[in-house]
Amino acid sequence: MVIYDNYGRPTLNFRVSVTQRCNLSCTFCHREGEVSPTAEMTADEIVRLTRIAVSLGIARVKLTGGEPLVRPDIVQIVGGIAKIQGLKDLSMTTNGVLLSTYAKELRRNGLVRVNVNLPTLDPEKYRRITGGNVRDVIEGVKAAVESGLYPVKLNMLILRGVNEDDIPQMIEFSRRNGTILQLIELEPINVDPSYYAQYHRPLDDIEETLARRAVRIKTRTDMQNRRVYFLPEAKVEVVPPIENTEFCAHCTRLRLTSDGKLKPCLMRNDNLVDVLTPLRAGATDEELVQRFIEAIKRREPYYKPAWGGPSPRLGELL
Repeated sequence: MVIYDNYGRPTLNFRVSVTQRCNLSCTFCHREGEVSPTAEMTADEIVRLTRIAVSLGIARVKLTGGEPLVRPDIVQIVGGIAKIQGLKDLSMTTNGVLLSTYAKELRRNGLVRVNVNLPTLDPEKYRRITGGNVRDVIEGVKAAVESGLYPVKLNMLILRGVNEDDIPQMIEFSRRNGTILQLIELEPINVDPSYYAQYHRPLDDIEETLARRAVRIKTRTDMQNRRVYFLPEAKVEVVPPIENTEFCAHCTRLRLTSDGKLKPCLMRNDNLVDVLTPLRAGATDEELVQRFIEAIKRREPYYKPAWGGPSPRLGELL
């Protein structure tokens, strides 16, 4: 069973923010669009809510934050989710600082793949951008590859005038370590408008350069038609900004905030559905399912296509 929203979009992916705590202070962090969390879910609560999501056909789960690995029970969370019948994919986005410690254990407990935020390999630039030590992340990337997590993707967010020139070095690092490099455009979410104006850089010209060098180009229709460039030495994926009708028309995501609210759209906080409060008040799974269905009903393209989007299909499958 797959549940469609009122715009004909299937709900297939569940992004779970397990915490808003972090051990870095990245200047560009959008915190999954979450502001002012009021609580933090327990491991059992996260697993239960994820199990309900999977029962509704939302079979691909990504753990996010904050930084997921600052939770001492993160392996328990991963292990609990990995056992859910019907789950197709379990991944995590991390800053990688603690990944060398956890990679093998996470893989043994069912984590399939990982995205590591790595804006630069330059130690001083990395310290200025994140406040951390890039050596910790490099060791984490290597540990993730060695542990069998696959694919390991490097999320390189491009900041104008800061790290554009580091792309060739990142491509070479990706080649040496058997990872995939993702070039990501800065989003105007949870960042100051002046920061966005100063550091936002369109990636069109970078894509043109990649296209000239690529031996093959693939369009990922399952991921908002983003393009993957197969270079002679490495694979590079470009993540375009979400502020467009193309992204919204193909969005398949439902989010769960760290304080237990279903978030139908990254760009909005005025249509959340609280599931943690009823869960802690003793709600049954059936009652929580209705909360999920309500959140899916509230899913709508933030940037709507001029033609209005596909015809509704939600009612067909409820």
